[in-house]
Amino acid sequence: MKSLDEIISNRRSVRSYKSDPVEKEKILQILEAARLAPSACNAQPWKFIVAHTPEIKNAVFKEGLNNLVIPNKWAGEAPVIIAVCSQKKFLVHTVAEKIQDVDYHLIDLGIACEHLVLKAEELGLGTCFIGWFKGKEIQKVLSLPSSMKIECLIVLGYPKDESENGDRAPRKTLEEISEFK
Repeated sequence: MKSLDEIISNRRSVRSYKSDPVEKEKILQILEAARLAPSACNAQPWKFIVAHTPEIKNAVFKEGLNNLVIPNKWAGEAPVIIAVCSQKKFLVHTVAEKIQDVDYHLIDLGIACEHLVLKAEELGLGTCFIGWFKGKEIQKVLSLPSSMKIECLIVLGYPKDESENGDRAPRKTLEEISEFK
């Protein structure tokens, strides 16, 4: 089993996937990791909609990711697209966000999504966050209520040959990103 350090250092955005389906058991393990994430006031403001049947996944891609300024054609290869949704109906996400001018629900979703992608890496799956998409169109395809907002998408699948996915993008040094006082 990989150590957490290995999982973190190996994780990268994958943009080339095999057509192999992802086992439901693995998807459930990934969702369980996200479910266990902490959140402000334990509000758990998330919902993860898993588009994994070819009909729904292809409709999400066609309506929400195809023909954008930023080409996301590679996302159509992935066998799974997860819509990460927020449900902003909790006290902490209305009153507290206004007082502090902090989008706590987005911090909460970021933590849950990181749990999700790290678990996927541990299971040998690749992921990539997508922030540019047609949310209203995807919301219609998935029949989501207006109380939910799709904040991002995560594509999921088995990576193709490592050489097709490239090296991990360089990271700044610790000295560049941290400071002790």
